[in-house]
Amino acid sequence: MTEQASTPPPGLPEQETILLAAFEGWNDAGSAASQALEHLHEVWGAEQVDELDPEEYHDFQVNRPVIGAGADGRREITWPTTAVAVATAPRTGRKVVLVHGIEPSMRWRRYSGELLDIAEGLRARTVITLGALLADVPHTRPIPVTATSEDADVRAALDVEANSYEGPTGIVGVLQHEAAARGMRTVSLWAAVPHYVAHPPSPKATLALLHRIEALTGEPIPMGDLPEDAAAWQDGVDELAAEDSEIAEYVHQLEEAKDTAELPEASGEAIAQEFERYLRRRDKGIGG
Repeated sequence: MTEQASTPPPGLPEQETILLAAFEGWNDAGSAASQALEHLHEVWGAEQVDELDPEEYHDFQVNRPVIGAGADGRREITWPTTAVAVATAPRTGRKVVLVHGIEPSMRWRRYSGELLDIAEGLRARTVITLGALLADVPHTRPIPVTATSEDADVRAALDVEANSYEGPTGIVGVLQHEAAARGMRTVSLWAAVPHYVAHPPSPKATLALLHRIEALTGEPIPMGDLPEDAAAWQDGVDELAAEDSEIAEYVHQLEEAKDTAELPEASGEAIAQEFERYLRRRDKGIGG
């Protein structure tokens, strides 16, 4: 069970504006990240304040526009753009900038620059990107969410990891890098989606991302039907696995690997981490 933070962690003052961004496509396995952002847009009553011109950044043969009936009954075309919305978090009163788009096809540096110009105009100083990747994790266990930052001060304040990834990157990696170059605080959240159930939606991964956002911001998030959707999703995958002995055996192997890795005696590093947690609790006068 994930605890909800009652107060914001050091480094994220309650009145400081933050930006949360998610992009459909390469960075969004199971649509977990984009659906987390859509959920925040809905429960916090966000209002769109800006959008980027899709002509500059999208190949429409890759991300095609959609035609259909509009609210007035007339046929209209919806273009694959990036929308910027603003919400006020109910408990803290913090202004939150929500960026939701599709990973652009071209001009990534200009795209990131335009988004960050808008962010700075809205006085955002912290950029939190959301992503999801396919991984060898079992659907029956809590979805892992990794939090990283390129900023040593942010890592110390929020107790997140250094970003050690090397290899091909997506727009979230570029946006993080460009934001850090401007002196903005950056945090990257990645949920691990079981690769054998990659088809969206992935409500369990979406829920895990939202819980991590709660912990970072100190702002409780109404989850609505997501917990029930996550439970139904897991039950559905259980049923599929039960019908295929090979998948069932594979899931069992993943469960054993996950559980073994989390045993306190599994490694010296795990013991050291547990001891550090104990010392922090003792210094803060927290029992258990």
